Amino acid sequence: MVHGTHNALEDSRNKDIKIYINGDFFSREDAKISVFDSGYLVGDGIWEALRLHNGVLVFLEDHFERLWQAAATVGMQFPFTQKELEAEVWKVLKINNMYDDVHVRIMITRGIKKTPSQDPRLTISGPNVVIVPEFKQASIESKEKGITLFTSTIRRGSPDYLDPRLNCHSKLHEVQALVQAIEAGADEALMLDINGFVSTCNATNFFIIKNNEVWTSTGEYCMNGITRAKVIEACEKNNIICKQKNFSLFDVYGADEAFVTGTFGGLTPVTKIDGRPIGNKNYGDFTRKLSDLYNELIKLYIINSK
Repeated sequence: MVHGTHNALEDSRNKDIKIYINGDFFSREDAKISVFDSGYLVGDGIWEALRLHNGVLVFLEDHFERLWQAAATVGMQFPFTQKELEAEVWKVLKINNMYDDVHVRIMITRGIKKTPSQDPRLTISGPNVVIVPEFKQASIESKEKGITLFTSTIRRGSPDYLDPRLNCHSKLHEVQALVQAIEAGADEALMLDINGFVSTCNATNFFIIKNNEVWTSTGEYCMNGITRAKVIEACEKNNIICKQKNFSLFDVYGADEAFVTGTFGGLTPVTKIDGRPIGNKNYGDFTRKLSDLYNELIKLYIINSK
């Protein structure tokens, strides 16, 4: 059975969801995109993931700011505003009768190509917009169990050729890292930066706890995680020392606790790295405290949004 940070409880409603493609709705079986789509041909696309809690799209502004930054980075022009895209997302949620415990994936590619090519000038349509909503509640059992990591030989790249902060469809290097981890018997991959310091995981951001301090990477070579930023914010608000710094596997193996962060799973504890146990509990007390503080930020956001 697959185990990892995206473990979700089974929900039979997902077989009947309606998926949005360029303003139209399709069943899961009929939701298709052209083989000439830029994303399919060359990975020329960007994406964002949102959570719907209690009728509120949590941290929406942060997610849309990241999406628009990604578009600017790859030179993609949107024919819609943030408000207009938000309205489309709400249409998707309404037609699917969704209110709580929902994960929304927004995928935008440059469009349809005239012929297979990476040249953006051969794009003959506007951007393709796909919105996939699913009823997804994170598995509490998986969180209590924690995950194991394996340090991949695949490095997080330098920002001068593919900035790790960019949420793009080109994820092959992360898939390669995860394949290595799976073959090594771990759940997910830990990735180092080009200098050999700990950067991030294949799909989540990475933190350790040492001597009541929270450590995470500098942010130069890791994903621009919204949850990562919220954990740092929660630490600042609660007078918890949180350092964004370079550190190595030497520090990781001697950590008191470790955890990863992501939009879907929130904070997920790490129990082993490269076969070495981390801490003495599956779900450490400090990690649990930080998870509670993160959830308080979500609750506050929901209250302020209503």
